[in-house]
Amino acid sequence: MTVTPDIPVIAIDGPSGSGKGTIARRVALALGWHLLDSGALYRLVALAAGRKGIAFDDEKSLALLAASLNVRFGSDQDGNEQIWLDDEDVTAAIRTEDAGIGASAVAGLQAVRDGLLGRQREFRQEPGLVADGRDMGTQVFTDAALKVFLTATPEERAKRRYKQLKGKGIDVSLPALSRDIEDRDRRDSERSVAPLRPAEDARILDSSSKSIEAVTQTVLDWASEL
Repeated sequence: MTVTPDIPVIAIDGPSGSGKGTIARRVALALGWHLLDSGALYRLVALAAGRKGIAFDDEKSLALLAASLNVRFGSDQDGNEQIWLDDEDVTAAIRTEDAGIGASAVAGLQAVRDGLLGRQREFRQEPGLVADGRDMGTQVFTDAALKVFLTATPEERAKRRYKQLKGKGIDVSLPALSRDIEDRDRRDSERSVAPLRPAEDARILDSSSKSIEAVTQTVLDWASEL
């Protein structure tokens, strides 16, 4: 399908644990639009690099790897996201804390971001795209029709992540998760390449005390104004 800037995009950015992935999936489903989980692409690069023995400071090799990723997104029967890398279901593998730390490391490299930029923009297809990440509105889709910066307190985000991992049978420490989230926020906000920040024309939405349904409806209400 031809990719064109005339196709509308809703960009949902925000820090780790803000709920942007869940909201993006629900909004995309409600609108019948395509979905891009950009954070998953960086996690996929980190996972693939680890499997191939590529160091996180080897920018040239990482860029080549990013540009050649064979990845596809889908959903299971319950609507949960599924991700395949070279036809292997890696949905769980890329959601570990190690993969998240690796993703944060490679996302700070300009060569990797350049390698993935074109791939991300290829997701822009009719009738529209909901893209979630950290720089969708500031770097990848600067002309997005709606830009949302979804946030929540570090404490609330740590609680959500703790509940999510515990539900998957993964033994984790809430204090450790809180520290990891604060450290990642600092790294993402202070990095020289595409730092985490709201776009100038983004709408700020704090989800700390709101339900998933309420946040989803707010974004859909904003989308209806387009």
